[in-house]
Amino acid sequence: MLGTQKVHARLFYEFDLETHIPADHLLRGIDRFLDLDGLHEEMRSFYSHTGRPSIDPELMIRMLVVGYVMGLRSERRLCQEVHLNLAYRWFCRLGLEDKVPDHSSFSKLRHGKFRDSDVFRLVFERVVAQCIARGLVGGKGFAVDASLISADVQKQSSSRQDKWDAATIDPNDASRAVREYLDTLDEEAFGAATPVKPKFTAHADPASQWTAARKGPAFFAYSDNYLIDTDHGIIMDVEATRSVRQAEVGSTLTMLDRTATRFDLRPDWLVADTAYGSEESLVELVLKRQILPFIPVIDKGERTDGTLSRSDFTWDDENDRYICPEGKDLRHTRRNYSDPDRISTEVKPRKYRATKADCQACPLKGQCCPNSDTRSLQRGKYEVVRDFARSCVASPFNETAQKRRKKVEMLFAHLKRILGLTRLRLRGPLGVKDEFTLAATAQNLRKLAKLCPITVPSAPIG
Repeated sequence: MLGTQKVHARLFYEFDLETHIPADHLLRGIDRFLDLDGLHEEMRSFYSHTGRPSIDPELMIRMLVVGYVMGLRSERRLCQEVHLNLAYRWFCRLGLEDKVPDHSSFSKLRHGKFRDSDVFRLVFERVVAQCIARGLVGGKGFAVDASLISADVQKQSSSRQDKWDAATIDPNDASRAVREYLDTLDEEAFGAATPVKPKFTAHADPASQWTAARKGPAFFAYSDNYLIDTDHGIIMDVEATRSVRQAEVGSTLTMLDRTATRFDLRPDWLVADTAYGSEESLVELVLKRQILPFIPVIDKGERTDGTLSRSDFTWDDENDRYICPEGKDLRHTRRNYSDPDRISTEVKPRKYRATKADCQACPLKGQCCPNSDTRSLQRGKYEVVRDFARSCVASPFNETAQKRRKKVEMLFAHLKRILGLTRLRLRGPLGVKDEFTLAATAQNLRKLAKLCPITVPSAPIG
């Protein structure tokens, strides 16, 4: 017998959202670790003590978390989904009859109270604290990397380098993103990162960087920088910068210092790719922070024309000299002073040179210095630090460290493919900072829910 569904009109309903959310639902797992206690007290000073009650900031934060965790890139669509989805309503503490805030409320709060209070950073750090409390952070080894995220601008609305002058911009007539650009001209993560001006500057978001770092067509982008703990891939800190190497490397030191201040965690070692292997970066890590660098050194002494490179020469620290493959020495001075006070002990760049007689009689001259009479090597002021970094990379543990570094690359792949953050939706340094912070918070929450699942007791048998 064919059955048909009948709709029975009922005057009263009993409905409990709690019973309709599966025990293994992602949001149920995340809800245990989203600590928003005390949020109202943190933000009370940013609200007036008179007037109509505002939208609960906790509700707005929860809705944003839902959006980033579930990959809902549009706030307009987020409001529609929260209105329709029972699990989203349950997570946001909304009943069936409660009204969902309008999407325009997010913009007003983001550019006002949320940004003034830096509440997104507060939520992110509370989630990291949850990861530490759950034993997911070892604190011994960290990895750092950056990924390019396309800015919300087009090349058609940009100017060439010779036609853009920040000094001619009137802040009173400029958009919010342009004003933020002007405010960051002296920051090392943005305007002061490098004196080199980009080839093009976007009118709508001039802080974004015109870059071809992906070895393909150039585009406007920002860099999303992650500092992670390599035990379980927990994001310890996140920073937004221009997409230039100097800004990305500088953000590493900022994130290390902030992690040490917030959580009293200082890693024993740090792993990164060659972009972080400059002398300045290694000096900051090794000498000032006592961190072992498993970072390939940027070495311009290596030659690719078939002649001998710097690595073919042996450094003799005891006698302050280089030894060539034929056993001859290269020195920066060959004078013997009877007065020890005349011997300079100052650490500075030095040039080491072989004698003309040794080079002219050497059978390897054509392979060593075919276009000059003698071979010389430049030794930097902190070459000892670079040598130490080379020894770390040559150690057996480097293979393990490099394998763990892949966890940060996997996080960027997850960010783009699962969370859908391939193109920014907000403009300006502050908008980009908010997006990256919320995305990192969502990734840590998903990791917590996965590694610390809800244990559901099994039903008794019989």
